Amino acid sequence: MTRKPQTPEAASDGRVADATARNWVDRFMPKWSRPYLRLSRADRPAGTWLLLLPCWWGLGLAMAADPAAPVWGDVWIYVACGMGAFLMRGAGCTWNDISDREFDGSVARTKSRPIPSGQVSVRDAAVWMVMQALIAFAILLTLDRAAVILGIVALLPVVVYPFAKRFTWWPQVFLGIAFNWGALLGWAAHSGSLGWPPVLLYLGGICWTLFYDTIYAHQDRDDDALIGIKSTARLFADKTIPWLRGFYVASVLLLALAVILALVETASLKAMTLALLGVWAFGWHLTWQLRRLDIDNAAICLKLFRANRDAGLIVALFFAIAAVV
Repeated sequence: MTRKPQTPEAASDGRVADATARNWVDRFMPKWSRPYLRLSRADRPAGTWLLLLPCWWGLGLAMAADPAAPVWGDVWIYVACGMGAFLMRGAGCTWNDISDREFDGSVARTKSRPIPSGQVSVRDAAVWMVMQALIAFAILLTLDRAAVILGIVALLPVVVYPFAKRFTWWPQVFLGIAFNWGALLGWAAHSGSLGWPPVLLYLGGICWTLFYDTIYAHQDRDDDALIGIKSTARLFADKTIPWLRGFYVASVLLLALAVILALVETASLKAMTLALLGVWAFGWHLTWQLRRLDIDNAAICLKLFRANRDAGLIVALFFAIAAVV
């Protein structure tokens, strides 16, 4: 089957090819700041949501499992996770673009990014990355010690991820390890410890990442094949749909088991029912995505990838409601 055209290249004003049409960076920010915010993917917010939502999953489930604790103390954790996700996603994307600068120039969708297009030098990008990481670290220090330790350890998969596609067909696993770390951190920020529920939540999040990032990777599979970059999209090829079905079933089952183990002894039946309803709605959303998917249509792949923000928000919202009923 012939693939439909890739996303159009960047506009002459420096906009990145796959940025949302009316993003706030290109509409409202000073011209001098735009290349750096583009480097942080601030004009493409879906990734920030996908990094943030597992944090809110872990926090919301921990709150629901601890109904006697006052909820107001967790408001700051929600806010801190939001700011930290924005900054660390920006730092991680900057590191990714520094590491991939030669590859990005050879891929239609990515050659308009700030480094390969010449908008930002590698040195300035490195300075920008460190600035974002330091501010995020200052925010991390306001949380429980266990969360601080987990936040520091999370740097390891972030550093490794850009190189994974050079040595394994499963780089999406490394992305999942990095992007879902917040499930552990959010739980620990509330409870000060870990247990099986956040671990199962984390594993379910990794399966979810395998689902949505395989869809995302199908946009680039032809270019990736030409330059030798590996991905699950290339590995699965025309067997992608059965693999994705397996990932979303595993994700839903792991999230449901996390809810049951977390809430069976301490929470009300109403709280558990609400949390499980959120997991069911999450699974329904992934089923809807799979029915819409056309792996040969790059525009649909991008649209469905972005739709995972809504899927993850469903879980976060129901967990938060379960924590306050």
